[in-house]
Amino acid sequence: MTSTVEPSTTEAASLTTGAAPSTAGATDFTGAQYLSLHLLETMVAVLPVRDENGMPKSISLGGDLRTMITSQARRRAERTYSRNRANTGDGPLAGHTMGLRTREWAKITAAELEAGGWEPGTALATAKAVLSGIGLKFGDKPNTADLTKVLLFAPENAGKVLADKLLEHRAAVAEWSSAYVAAQDAAAEKKAKAAAKRRAQAKDRKEGRVPADEPQESGGEAGDEKLPGLPKDLRSAVLTALAPGDAIDIALYGRFLAGIADSPDVDGAVQTAHAFTVQPAEHIDDFYSAADDAKLDRRNRSRANALDYLDAAEDSGAGMTGYQSLISGTFYRHAVLDRHKLRANLKAAGMTTERIEAAAAAAELEVVDAFVNSQPRAKANTTASTGSLPKLVMAFDGKRPFNYGLAFENAVFEEADGPASLEAARRLLAQHALVLRKRDDISPARLLTYDLAVERLLGAEAESGNLPGVEVDTIEELTRP
Repeated sequence: MTSTVEPSTTEAASLTTGAAPSTAGATDFTGAQYLSLHLLETMVAVLPVRDENGMPKSISLGGDLRTMITSQARRRAERTYSRNRANTGDGPLAGHTMGLRTREWAKITAAELEAGGWEPGTALATAKAVLSGIGLKFGDKPNTADLTKVLLFAPENAGKVLADKLLEHRAAVAEWSSAYVAAQDAAAEKKAKAAAKRRAQAKDRKEGRVPADEPQESGGEAGDEKLPGLPKDLRSAVLTALAPGDAIDIALYGRFLAGIADSPDVDGAVQTAHAFTVQPAEHIDDFYSAADDAKLDRRNRSRANALDYLDAAEDSGAGMTGYQSLISGTFYRHAVLDRHKLRANLKAAGMTTERIEAAAAAAELEVVDAFVNSQPRAKANTTASTGSLPKLVMAFDGKRPFNYGLAFENAVFEEADGPASLEAARRLLAQHALVLRKRDDISPARLLTYDLAVERLLGAEAESGNLPGVEVDTIEELTRP
């Protein structure tokens, strides 16, 4: 170890025995704003995320190329992990509303309208008109015409809430949507005619029937005619249905709605860093072949019959061949939960004071569980990547976030440093010990491992009084009560 903590006698005794360190004479971090999370995990022959060419993502650090797993991939894995658990009644967020990010809100709302008795032939057109009325745009191609151009992250019950409101004012909504759709059709027809006229004029110029310097007429465009505005009370109802409400994952991860000017964005309470390997990137292009079962069956039968041997040549070879890129390495991951921001988001969404504390505590437990247990699912079946467990998880509280990524600016070289995961664990512990000794805005760490070698390391550090925190046995113990 390059640095050590100098705990009080009481603290040193508690660290050695594995009990929580004493807070006597130290800063009280109860209610500290930030929960900093750090994790080391080793993965072998996987590809959890890839670029547009199907290759592993990478980044240069300290003069060496490292494999990278993007924060977007990590956040989606954690968010969907938590949502799936909550929706199946598992975990601390069971029973809480979660969010759904999709372009299919018109289809979802239309299905709810039909379930409520709306005519199937007009339900989808009505839902699209209403969503268009608040500023959302739909796709231009036949296969995207019923999808919004942007993903919309809203409470998963937003479609039903919106449909119930439309059914409540069915007559007025039907009258308005009919006028809106008619105006849209008229505008689209005018746009089509104008485009056809411009094409004809361009052809006439090209073929010399019209002087090249003659001004080209400009046809009207869709949007020249003002479309009927959504009634104020209905617009308010739609925005309310799509508002974050008590969807916990929207409060945690935030959302940005560029298409709806008067719908507030949510600045998320969770910060996520890109994960990267502590050692230089290790990529391989794995050649694979896929067998054609029918061809193999014929070949096997031909071997049993000498008369068919000459015909077996056409059944040789693989059914398909190719290459897939795979990565291996020990990754450093980091995330932060802003407890104050989480509570502010829940309050802004209209949650009562009584519910905020219980919901925030449950959300914190779930965030830590997802950080530890979730994995991006790319190639999950062919690499079994989702079954890995962390080598080391470190959690601590502070008055600001702390990112320890630069503890690995100098890459780990296993020939000199030994196993990458063990050397990385030593560096992470040493880094926290250094910061803990020099600052008073950070707490001792809570440490969780599922690795025998790392567990022995923690035990040795505790016995020497150098462990910058306390080892815990459960995910729940990584958070403060």
